[in-house]
Amino acid sequence: MSKVCQVTGRKRMKGNNVAHSKLRTKRDFSLNLKNKKFWSEEEQRFVTLKVSCKGIREIEKNGLDATLAKAKKAGLVNLV
Repeated sequence: MSKVCQVTGRKRMKGNNVAHSKLRTKRDFSLNLKNKKFWSEEEQRFVTLKVSCKGIREIEKNGLDATLAKAKKAGLVNLV
């Protein structure tokens, strides 16, 4: 599975390492992804998601079911 947050849709970014001499080399900015289990009251089961820390904060703020509905509408997550 790729390194994409299932809630926010964030991916890794490309950028440059810049040395003191202004020499630039390519690098990746990786996400802080976690595999985390959340309890869904609506489905009465645990749901495992690969989420970034920003996604975890969004779930805590808006609730799991509302956040998953928004992510499904955006086409980011598909749960069976």
